This record gives sequence, C-alpha cells and structure tokens, in this order.
Amino acid sequence: MAVYSAINSCRKMRLRQIFAANLRARRNARGLSQEDLADLAEIDRTYVSLLERCEYSASLDVVERIAVALNVDASELLAPSHK
Repeated sequence: MAVYSAINSCRKMRLRQIFAANLRARRNARGLSQEDLADLAEIDRTYVSLLERCEYSASLDVVERIAVALNVDASELLAPSHK
C-alpha cells in the first residue's frame, strides 16, 4: 500500500507541475499579469501565484475557468509538453 501511495503522489505532483508550467506559459503568451488572469477567471491573484508555484492544486472547475479566461481548451493546461 505504501508503494502505491508513493507512486500516486509522484503522479499527482507531476500533473501539478505540468499544469503550473502550462498555466504560466499561456498566461505570459497572452501578455497577462497574474492579477489580470485572476480577474478574468474570477479567482484571487494569490491563488494564481500558488498554482504557478505548484503549492496548490486546482479543482476541475478552476481549471475550466482559467482555460476560458486564457481562451484555450482545458486539456491544453494539463497536457505534457512535447519538447
């Protein structure tokens, strides 16, 4: 059980890191500040900062609100980069 928990935790962290990197990249590509994005998505600016630093994980509802604010599909925020 401990092995499963450790693997599951690693996967969660990896998805959180992917989301954080994609969020920051797409926000910057749109020329938006964290505050601008927060206003568009109707969330707190500090929450955007915490998401981008992998300190919080976003609910699906928040992922959707951010995607709408950035004018991207939510799946783009969760997809690994293929660099």
